[in-house]
Amino acid sequence: MIQKWFEMKLWKRIFLALIVGAIVGSLWGEGAASIKWIGDIFIRLIRMIVLPLIFVTLVSGVVAMGHPKKLGSIGGKTLILYMLTTAIAITLGLVLATLFQPGVGVDLITGTEPRHVAAAIPLSERLIQIVPQNFFASLASGDTLAVIFFALLFGIGVMLSEEKGKTVANLIDSASEVMLKITHIVMEFAPFGVFALIAAVSGTRGLGAMLDVATLAVTIILGMIVHILVVHGTIIKVLLRLSPKRFFQGALDAQLVAFSTSSSSATLPVTMAVAEDNLGIKPPVASSVLPLGSTINMDGTALYVGIVAVFAAQAFGIDLNLADYVLIAATTTLVSIGTAAVPSASLFLLAAVLGIIGISAEQTAIVVGFLLPFDRPLDMLRTVVNVTGDLSVATVVAKSEGEIDVDVFEAAPVE
Repeated sequence: MIQKWFEMKLWKRIFLALIVGAIVGSLWGEGAASIKWIGDIFIRLIRMIVLPLIFVTLVSGVVAMGHPKKLGSIGGKTLILYMLTTAIAITLGLVLATLFQPGVGVDLITGTEPRHVAAAIPLSERLIQIVPQNFFASLASGDTLAVIFFALLFGIGVMLSEEKGKTVANLIDSASEVMLKITHIVMEFAPFGVFALIAAVSGTRGLGAMLDVATLAVTIILGMIVHILVVHGTIIKVLLRLSPKRFFQGALDAQLVAFSTSSSSATLPVTMAVAEDNLGIKPPVASSVLPLGSTINMDGTALYVGIVAVFAAQAFGIDLNLADYVLIAATTTLVSIGTAAVPSASLFLLAAVLGIIGISAEQTAIVVGFLLPFDRPLDMLRTVVNVTGDLSVATVVAKSEGEIDVDVFEAAPVE
């Protein structure tokens, strides 16, 4: 029985754990929270390896490029594509919110406990924080962007050192292989962690709270489905002339872990593993594009915040014009960059976005209090959209740079 379990493909084990966890949690109720510690251990395991994995694989990937010019090419394409897909996501969200009008007739005041919302961090401060004052302090505090910045500089330094840097390059390359092996070991624990997390969520919160705001929930879920299947499916099919079916099959492990953890950064080790093992994306692209994506690419977040902004305006009776929609789109795109890749972080972007359309801090606190009880299920879906976008952009960049093994991509798991 144990042998059959480990012979089963990982995505099947995770999916089975997800379904069984939802059933157990629904039947067990509040008591399911008692096994959440198993899921917490899983999250701690993958958080344990995230930053070391980012550092060694990113440095190794930069060195493997062989020339700073290629790094500039990959970086430029990555940033443009991430910003473009985010802009598409927010536009889709605004269109759907305008069509479905989820906020019309909704009473945000009654029975809603206002929640304090931290002030938005100015973009200039976000940019300053990218440059670490102390690399080891950034590593210890989990500052992903700062670690990425230093890793890029370190990799470029090793690359420019040529012969003298070979010893360091070989050491980093070996460390990268070791970290990837550790990632695969940790992933064997994924089904048990997913089971515990889903059981705890379905037992303590469930999906019933979403019935209070059914139209809003349906609008958000529809937007996420359309963005994943239509937008990213079209990118893979039309732009790359590859099979969307194979892409989604290859991405499934990462999508399931993203759904259970609600964290792009926690999912990153799995995202990198499926990029190389299932989609054939080579290390120079996988190790540079994906860590950056887990921090700045927030398609699901942008779509969600856009819909909620229109929802709040409708609920408070604020008429929006074309200029307001443009402001929402631009602000959401900018503030989503560097958003903490942790559960429910999207709610705390609302202070910046809602403020530009005349919604006060007090009203924003009411909106957050209204959304919080059912935010977790939607946050799980948002993370799936974010991770799918990371893999989609990485595939595009890899194809354009000749850094993809198409045979591996086409051989993505079918069963």
